[in-house]
This record gives sequence, C-alpha cells and structure tokens, in this order.
Amino acid sequence: MKAMAHIVVVVLAIVLYPALAGAQGGTRPVRIIVPVPPGGPSDTALRLILPRMSEGLKQTFVADNRPSSNGIAGTDIAAKSAPDGYTLSVGNSGTHAINPSLYSKLPYDPIRDFTPIVQLVTSGMVLAANPRVPGKTLADFLNAAKKQPGKFNVGVAGATGEITGDALWARARVALNNVRYKGSSPTELALLGGEVDVAVLTPLASRQHILAGKMKAFGITSAQRSPVLPDLPTIAEQGMQGYDFQIWHGLFAPRGTPDKVVRAVNREAVAALNLPDVKERFNALGFVTIGNTPEQFAAVIKSEVAKFRKVIQESGIKVE
Repeated sequence: MKAMAHIVVVVLAIVLYPALAGAQGGTRPVRIIVPVPPGGPSDTALRLILPRMSEGLKQTFVADNRPSSNGIAGTDIAAKSAPDGYTLSVGNSGTHAINPSLYSKLPYDPIRDFTPIVQLVTSGMVLAANPRVPGKTLADFLNAAKKQPGKFNVGVAGATGEITGDALWARARVALNNVRYKGSSPTELALLGGEVDVAVLTPLASRQHILAGKMKAFGITSAQRSPVLPDLPTIAEQGMQGYDFQIWHGLFAPRGTPDKVVRAVNREAVAALNLPDVKERFNALGFVTIGNTPEQFAAVIKSEVAKFRKVIQESGIKVE
C-alpha cells in the first residue's frame, strides 16, 4: 500500500489493440494510471472490468497505482503522457470536476488535457465516524462540534470527500480540521485507528466496518439512500434539504489519443459493465453502473465542474 507504483498485470496475452493494428509495430501493454492506492473505489471499479476489456481487446493492461493527495500527481502524469493509446487513466469527480476550482495552480487541466472515454460508476458516500465520537445521529455530532470548535479531525480521502464534508460544515456552521490522506484505503485505516474522528467514505470502504461496529455512520450524502445501507438516512432527510453529493469514477485518455482507440475501449468497458455478474458485483459494493458514451461523459464533466465551482465559491472553501 505504501508503494508509489503498484503494478498488476491483468492478462498475459501480448497483442496490439485491434484498433491500432497496422498503425503501430511491436507489442506493448497498455498502462492505466490509477491516482489512488490499491483497494480504493477508483481502483476497485477499474479492476472489476479489466478482465472483460482484456478479453475483448486481446490486449494486455496493467494498473499503475500512483496515490497522492487528491489524486493530483497521478492525474498529472496521465495528462502529460503520450497520446498513443498506450496510456489511459482512471479519474473521478475529485480529480476532474472539483480540483480545478479547489486549487489555484493545478498542474493539469481536466478539460483541455484529457479525452473522456466512459463514466463507469457513481455512488453516494457515508459520513462515517470512529465509535468514540459522541452521539448517535448527525444532529448529535453537529451539536458536539458546535460546542467544541476545532476539536474534531476529518480524514480526507480525496477532493470529492473534502468538498462534500466542507459543504456540510459550512451549512451547519461548525469548524473541523481536514487531514488529507493519499486515497480511500489510508483514510479508512486512519478512521479505524482513531487518527481522525470522522471521514466521508464510500459504502465500499465503510459498510463492513459499520456492520461490525468498528465505525458508526451519521448519514448518506446522496439524495437517495444507499441500497447496501438501506436503514441509514440521507443527510438531506436529517434537515439539510437539497444536500446531494456523489462520487463518480471513469476512464480517460490523454488529449489527442486516436478516436478509434477511445471508441474501442469505450465499447469493451460498456460491455463489461453490462455483464450481469459484473453489474451484480458493483451493486453489492454500493455502486450504480453508468456506461455512457464519450460525448455523454464529457457533458457530465462539464456540468460537474460548474456545480462544484458554485459550491466552492458559495462556501468559501479554500485549500492552503
């Protein structure tokens, strides 16, 4: 988990993309940069579809994990890679919709530097807490935070979780301290170990610990309840009307990647997402599968950038 480059070979067949056959010589694997540690939501979403993509494209893929704060370093590597079809990347709502407004000097531009391939999945998140944190409900916790400004630490797994939490603290008028980690897995461990008091985590990262009593949960960030935690109320249900934040994950290529490669990868990724066993596995982890076109995904990103820019500006959220 501490390794900065964790590479996993997904399939051993060394064959050129059919879409590139005749255009390039030699045999090369396709590297997919994942800007989070192994086991995180973006990483999990990718690995569930890679076997089917590998089979369909008859191509070796490797997942190259490059975890960093809010996914910036790994995403920047992907942005600056050659647009030859042999480097792709996984991005999420944090790396491609929130970071542009959160950071004044972001080293990449998520619109200019990337070609969207497909939006894979989306999910609401859980406001989870270490069991030592006082209260059983969201109102209990917010009241405790109001009485003790700056006491509670928030584990931040990425930009989506950071903005989701900051927007809630701003509406509730409470002050908490953000502690940033390089992805979901280390944030999960920090919450379990008591390094931080609360964190915004996906159901994938929190559900088993909540059911085992190792974490408590104060609410779901999406407008709808999570199918894997149906008894946990949404934050909107608990007095924060209109509060709706979700995290999505998708595949990208560096800008300028041949369109035939983008279309081929999109086709196989969508096919994988529509397999009954893959869809069932995603649903069991709390994900909703999407599988849209590159054009539809580009429209989602544009809309999300505008949405989060407004949230950040209205909330006065800043990153040091």
